[in-house]
This record gives sequence, structure tokens and C-alpha cells, in this order.
Amino acid sequence: MAWRDKEAASKAMRAGGVRTPRQRAGDAAEQAACAYLVAHGCRIVARNVRYREGELDVIALDGGVLAFVEVRLRSGARFGGAGASVDTFKRRRLARAAQHYLVERYGAGARLPPCRFDVITADANGVTEWIRDAFAAEG
Repeated sequence: MAWRDKEAASKAMRAGGVRTPRQRAGDAAEQAACAYLVAHGCRIVARNVRYREGELDVIALDGGVLAFVEVRLRSGARFGGAGASVDTFKRRRLARAAQHYLVERYGAGARLPPCRFDVITADANGVTEWIRDAFAAEG
């Protein structure tokens, strides 16, 4: 299936179609991450913000800091576990999506809140780790 076909199929499923077990597991991991963040004093600002550049799983306020949170679900530690799966390519996509969100939300040239990129790792039992300031924005 071509990339565009997969994207169209994915959009159709999100629009109310049947979700795959993998998608349902991802949804559960994101829900667990949001609950974890709220329990630790954060306020959820947005979820599943999609741009051409990429998707932001969770945007949360942690005190005065705007955190762009990538939620990673892995069944085991093979290949480095969930945290290691946020490679350079993914970090760049997240940074571009975050830039898009900031311009859209605050306007170009506006004073922006302090921001950071976090990663929350989860498994079938829920959140396993919250890595604050997991990486810096890359080009």
C-alpha cells in the first residue's frame, strides 16, 4: 500500500472506523500518559495535534513550561526500548511540528513560553518513565 493510501486509510479509521489493536494500544498509552501528567501537576493543553511536519501526541503545561510530549509504547526493551525509538528523524519532525504549533497558537514573532520536549514511555501496564527535557530541538 502506498504511503498516501495508508494515510487515507488511517484518517478514515480515525474518523470513526474500526481501530486496529495496535492503534487501540497506542490510544491507551496516550490516555495513561495524560493521566500520569495530570497526577503530577501538569495541565493538558492539547492531544494528537497533526501537521504535515508531524504529530504532537500531548502538549502539556508543567508549571510555566510548555512540554511537547512524545508517548512511546513498546512491548519490551529490544532495540533499546521506547525511549531509544525517538531517533534523529523523529526529533526533527517533532521540532518542526512544535514550531508550527507555536506560530499557530501564539503568532509569528510573539513572546513564547519556555518549551521542552519530553518522552513518556509506556508498556501494557501503563507509564514506565517520564523523561523530562529528553532532547533539544533540531533543525
